[in-house]
Amino acid sequence: MTLAERIAGRRVLICAGSGGVGKTTTSAALAMGLAARGARVAVVTIDPAKRLADSLGLDALDNEPRLVDPQRFTDHGIEIAGELWAMMLDPKHTFDDLVAQLSPDERSRDDILGNRIYQQLSSAVAGSQEFTAIAKLYELDRSGRFDVLVLDTPPSRNALDFLDAPDRLTSFFEGRALRIFLAPTGLAARVMGRGTGIAFGVLERVTGVDLLRDLSVFFRALGGLVDGFRERAASVKALLADPATTFLVVTSPEREPVEEAIFFAGKLAEAGMPFGGLIVNRVTPRDGLDAEPEAVAAELRDELGEALADKVAAAYRDARLLADRDAASVARLRSETGDDAPVLVPQLGGDVHDVDGLMRVHQHLFGNTRAP
Repeated sequence: MTLAERIAGRRVLICAGSGGVGKTTTSAALAMGLAARGARVAVVTIDPAKRLADSLGLDALDNEPRLVDPQRFTDHGIEIAGELWAMMLDPKHTFDDLVAQLSPDERSRDDILGNRIYQQLSSAVAGSQEFTAIAKLYELDRSGRFDVLVLDTPPSRNALDFLDAPDRLTSFFEGRALRIFLAPTGLAARVMGRGTGIAFGVLERVTGVDLLRDLSVFFRALGGLVDGFRERAASVKALLADPATTFLVVTSPEREPVEEAIFFAGKLAEAGMPFGGLIVNRVTPRDGLDAEPEAVAAELRDELGEALADKVAAAYRDARLLADRDAASVARLRSETGDDAPVLVPQLGGDVHDVDGLMRVHQHLFGNTRAP
C-alpha cells in the first residue's frame, strides 16, 4: 500500500518521532503533495529554526496559517491544485488564546492575561509544547477551513509526552493540590489572612509589587477556567483517537531513532491510537553495491593506480557497510512495528533546506519507493 493510499480520507496527519530525523521536511513534503492533489492543507510546525519557512521559500511564519504562493512550486515543476497554508506555533501565544476563549467574560480574560503570576506560570505551562500543539490543531480542525492538517510534532526524548499531554493537563486541574488552593477555606484563603496580609504589605512597600492582589486575582480567575480547560483537554484527546487522525512515525536508520520509533509505535498500539505507518529517512540504498570491494579495487588499478584504486574501494566498502546497516534497521522496524512496507526516503546529497530539496523528498514519499 502506498503512502497516498494510507492517508486517503484522513483529516489530521501527525508526524511523530525523535529529533533530527527530518520530521519538519517530511511534514512539508506531505502537505505539498496533498495540496498538489487538490486538498486545502495547513502544515503546523513548532520548529524555531525556520526550516519549514526555508523549505517553502518563505521569509517567516507566525502563529496563524499563511497561504503559500503556489507559483513557488510551479517554477519547480509541480502544480498546486488546492491550497497550501503554513504556520509556526507560538506555544505561549496559543495558550493565551486558549485562556481568552475559555474565559467566561472579558473582565475575567483581562484579569488573568494581565496577571503577573499567570504570565510567569503560563510560560512554564505553555512550555509543554505537546498540549499547545494539539490544542492549536483542534482549533484549526474545528474551524472547518482545511481539508487536511499536518502537524510536525516537537522533538522529544520521551514519546509519551505527546500522547499524555491532555491527561497531564486534566490531572493538574483535577489534582488535590489545585483543589486546596481554590477551596474557600483552603490555602488561597489562608494566604489572604491577616498575618500574611501584613507580610505581603511590607513586601509591596519594598518591591512595589502587590503580590497579595496578584494571588487573589490569579486564584479567582483560574477557578472560572477549570471546567473549560478540562473539557478542552478531553476534546483534544478525542481528536488524537479520532479515526480521521493518523500518526506517521518518522525515523532514520540510526540506532537511537529506530529504538524510539519502535517504542512510540508500541505506545500508539497500547493507547489504541491510529498508526499510519513508518517513514524512514536518509536510507543508504543497496542498489549497485553487489560487487566485493576487492574486485572493485582490482578493476580500477590499471586505470587509477594502486593507491587511488584502494581509496575508492575503501569508500565503496564503507557505503556497502552503511547500506547493510540500514537494511538491517529497516528489517527490524518492519518486524517490531508490523509495518511491512515502510516508506523509504534515500540519503539525498546535501542538506534539504529549500523547495528543490522538498521536491525530491516529495517524489519519494508519493512514489513507489521499495524497501532494500
